[in-house]
Amino acid sequence: MLVVAAVGGNALLRRGEPLTPEAQDRNARAAGQALGPLARSHRLVITHGNGPQVGLLALESGTAGASPAFPLDILGAESQGMVGYLLELALRNELPGRSVTTVLGQVLVSAADPAFERPTKPIGPFYSRAECDGLATAKGWAFGFEGDRGRRLVPSPEPIEILELDAIRALVAASVVTISAGGGGVPVVRESSGRLVGAEAVIDKDLTASLLAMELNADALLLLTDVPAVKERWGDPASRAIREAHPAAMRSYEFAPGSMGPKVEAAVRFAEATGRTAAIGALEAASAILAGEAGTRISPGEPGTTFWEPTP
Repeated sequence: MLVVAAVGGNALLRRGEPLTPEAQDRNARAAGQALGPLARSHRLVITHGNGPQVGLLALESGTAGASPAFPLDILGAESQGMVGYLLELALRNELPGRSVTTVLGQVLVSAADPAFERPTKPIGPFYSRAECDGLATAKGWAFGFEGDRGRRLVPSPEPIEILELDAIRALVAASVVTISAGGGGVPVVRESSGRLVGAEAVIDKDLTASLLAMELNADALLLLTDVPAVKERWGDPASRAIREAHPAAMRSYEFAPGSMGPKVEAAVRFAEATGRTAAIGALEAASAILAGEAGTRISPGEPGTTFWEPTP
């Protein structure tokens, strides 16, 4: 079985944790322990989030003397290298003798995508309203707020084409555990001349993972995060954790656009396009999620929705 697993940024950096090398290394090792059993039993391709990392790099960029700030495509490439290295190291230690590699992934987007005019993708840490006001003035950043805390918002265009797809296919055929398209991939646009140039954006990693899984003809797509399952009404004390749902049923619910919404959309797209199962749940339960023993499964089987009892 070929499995594409997308490891969310919150799974690599737990909520409230400082973005330190020690925290990232510890969480990457935990990710390796969760993903190792999948790699032993199946062919595995891994993508990952980069929201906290690229946000920190963006904050640091341009602060050293008169050095100009780096654009988001270059910062995205840096974060791919950072997180990819940590995951690769963890998986090599978890899978001695097994080939593991990281491929820097570029993803084509459209320069005409309306997302460039409407930033929606949160990156980086939370700031107070006063800090947001200062950064908006100093750097021209846009912010989205949750109560009195805000995060930087950047454009998040739709992924169109994964440029390293042939290389990833070759690695999968050779049974190499492959990490690629981290952070949604480095966004690039094609000019009228055919020349590729970087774009000032961060692509949603779950939508890229869904596209990658479709293009690879994967048997399953796992979207791994820091919650055990998708809830029908997040934040409502009476909400129920979804066990399995038809894609149409999932589209009937509303999910937060900055967190669970993209994961559900990515899972639904894969299930609708392939007739196969996508699942969402906690990273540490990756094997159980694939087996249908945990998480939320979206598949074009029976219509409607079933729920976990008791709620995870």
